[in-house]
Amino acid sequence: MVEQSFHINSDYGNVTLVNKQIRFFLELHGIEQHISNAVEICLTEALNNVIKHSYKNDDTKSIDLIVKKETNYFEITIIDNGLPRKNLTVSKLDFDPQDINNLPESGMGLYIIEQLMDEMKYYTQDGKNYFLLKKWLI
Repeated sequence: MVEQSFHINSDYGNVTLVNKQIRFFLELHGIEQHISNAVEICLTEALNNVIKHSYKNDDTKSIDLIVKKETNYFEITIIDNGLPRKNLTVSKLDFDPQDINNLPESGMGLYIIEQLMDEMKYYTQDGKNYFLLKKWLI
């Protein structure tokens, strides 16, 4: 197993920076580019949710990330100290994709993450929120 930790302040500008660092970690450890692309989308959605909902756009808060790579999978854990989520219910998307003027403006993040990752889990423990994303490699 290889593992690396990352730390950012809850500023939207830091999301791109940490995505680049995690992409480098994944590619260094043999993760294919199409999987790294999917991870980047998921991380962007998850981190933006932490900043917007958990920290209410307060850019002075911290977010920790732990990336673990095992032989058969990798896992990313996002940790924050903000407001906990009430649930991790993934909204059903019911819209006409041909009608671009009426696409939903929010609520698609968890749906996208669920589609691109193999597992996701959320829990709160000792005043911290943990969001785990797992991708199987076999």
